[in-house]
Amino acid sequence: MLCLVKPAYNMATSSHNSKHIVNETIPSAEGLCFALIVSRWNSEITNRLFEGAHQILQKQQAKQIDRIDVPGSFELVYASRIAMEKNYDAIIAIGNVIRGETSHFDYVCQGVTNGIQHLNAMGRVPVIFCVLTDDIIEQSRERSGGSLGNKGEEAAVAAIQIAHL
Repeated sequence: MLCLVKPAYNMATSSHNSKHIVNETIPSAEGLCFALIVSRWNSEITNRLFEGAHQILQKQQAKQIDRIDVPGSFELVYASRIAMEKNYDAIIAIGNVIRGETSHFDYVCQGVTNGIQHLNAMGRVPVIFCVLTDDIIEQSRERSGGSLGNKGEEAAVAAIQIAHL
């Protein structure tokens, strides 16, 4: 029987953010290998998310942290699928999609979400969804190191936890 332990913190909501992560409650990442797949589109945001994730993984003594850059968020799914063939304990897909004047936003967000969901259903290597889907750039800034913390940090904590399953 699988018994999951409730974490000592919650993922971010309007009343919670990654600034509440208590490092002592994060499991060690010693001996674990991670791929961080990063979209170049909206790189101001994705680089900040990467830095947050990388810092947590480093602090928790991950054995290996590889960065793989892709052109945009839609390509995160393909690169994650390829990374699943390597010897990673978890993959973090990092992207940022900002609503524009067309329905492109909806198609990209749904495609990436469904693609990563499908990869996780395959059950080979967990892929953590760290794709910000915001209406305006200011919201993305707040979630990538601003007043709402850094979702990259939260993704790294989730990756460590799920890698221990």
